[in-house]
Amino acid sequence: MSKLLDRSRLEPKLGNYSVGPAATLNDPTLLPRVQAYRRMMGARMQALDAEGMRKKLLDAPYHLSRKIDGEFSVLVFDGKEAFLLNPGGTVRAGLALLTEAATALKRAGIQSALIAGELHAPRPDGKRARVHDVSRIARRPEDQAALDRLRFSVFDLIDIDGEPVTAEYADTWQKITGIFAGGDTISPVETVIVDKGKEVSDYFEQWVVGEDAEGLVARSDSAGFFKIKPRHTIDVAVVGFAESIDDREGMLHDLLVAVVRPDSSFQIAGHVGGGFTDDQRKEFLSDLEDLVVESEYAEVNKDRVAYRMVKPDWVIEISCLDLVSQNTRGASIDRMVINWNPGDETWETVRRLPLASLISPQFVRRRDDKSANRDDTRIAQLTDIVEIADIDKTAGDLVLPESEVLRRQVATKVLKGNTMVRKLLMWRTNKEEKDENFPAYVLHLTDFSPNRKDPMKREIRVSNSQQQINELWDQLAEKFFVKGWNPPEKE
Repeated sequence: MSKLLDRSRLEPKLGNYSVGPAATLNDPTLLPRVQAYRRMMGARMQALDAEGMRKKLLDAPYHLSRKIDGEFSVLVFDGKEAFLLNPGGTVRAGLALLTEAATALKRAGIQSALIAGELHAPRPDGKRARVHDVSRIARRPEDQAALDRLRFSVFDLIDIDGEPVTAEYADTWQKITGIFAGGDTISPVETVIVDKGKEVSDYFEQWVVGEDAEGLVARSDSAGFFKIKPRHTIDVAVVGFAESIDDREGMLHDLLVAVVRPDSSFQIAGHVGGGFTDDQRKEFLSDLEDLVVESEYAEVNKDRVAYRMVKPDWVIEISCLDLVSQNTRGASIDRMVINWNPGDETWETVRRLPLASLISPQFVRRRDDKSANRDDTRIAQLTDIVEIADIDKTAGDLVLPESEVLRRQVATKVLKGNTMVRKLLMWRTNKEEKDENFPAYVLHLTDFSPNRKDPMKREIRVSNSQQQINELWDQLAEKFFVKGWNPPEKE
């Protein structure tokens, strides 16, 4: 039995396969280490498109591998058993590939290991596997045959026998192949070694253009690490714009764009500031100023300039290098959903829902032949590329429970003829299980004194523990409801 995992807290799914949260880990350092590795690799890996590849890749030795569209995970081995852990904290145990991995590692004389790879599910029809395929099987397997389709492709070693692996990638790759070459359900990621940038370009044409691979990963100890993918094109609705500042005043800075959900609400997809000519920046700014409307929703760009919201009359085609639906800790990337009210010509705020980040978005062209609707600017353009949670949910589906006031105290004090008021309020949100952005408990102190330069002061405490929030209440009550104040009114 694994000493790193509390199997009693795992949820059985099918046969020996079970899943659990990070709370099932006996070693609290494991998840932070997985997340730190993901952040490090994200910072180290430079994203390129085909044009950038041809311009930037130097002649150097590269370990060139197919990019797999799966779920990044770390295989954890404790000397006896293995399990998978992803940056979101999901633990997967009891898969056939884990038994094969443990056997290979024992045969290599390894006592413990953290091994980075991609969990994926090859398709029976031979077409490119997508992350949706592995997610569907890993979350709700239909049968054992589906589980047996899961594969783990190894591309890096993080830790072996308690020591971080710091060798050059060429040496790391040699060790990976020594352990896992010839494996069935676990094996090294498909890789070739080339010496020139031109050879990388040739494999891009063969694997990505010719065989529909998701992309390439090129690793070189001398030239750097690169992720090379084709650019995606997406039609989006323009919902706002920002003007440039200083010497670029009078020109468009960037556009705020959205996609349309199945219920016809708009979800902010991001902002696009590249790809425009100077003439387009002048013309677009002038035209968009005629479409400005009122909005409950407000956002600012990186220059801290507020977007001016507009009628959803424009559709543009954009390209992006990639879409990312999770941050480095495995949490969803949430974007605001807004509704267009044509009667009042105003934007109404709904709530945040999971979406994705656009990586290196560029303007391509206006689409006068398309309208901002759930067909022409549909959100499915994104879900065809990356898995996004709750796409079919509407604001009505996700109505959050009402909060419940638990405790309330008010005290007053008269000074120089003015009444000062202190109020302490505690409530339970009842929303924490449906939306991770909400804590379970909130404590709010209002301290009003008309004699101060700043008459209104507030303090807020939050917690997911009822015991802790009660302790925080006692601390604030002791500090603020002191002698000289009328006995607090308790409710």
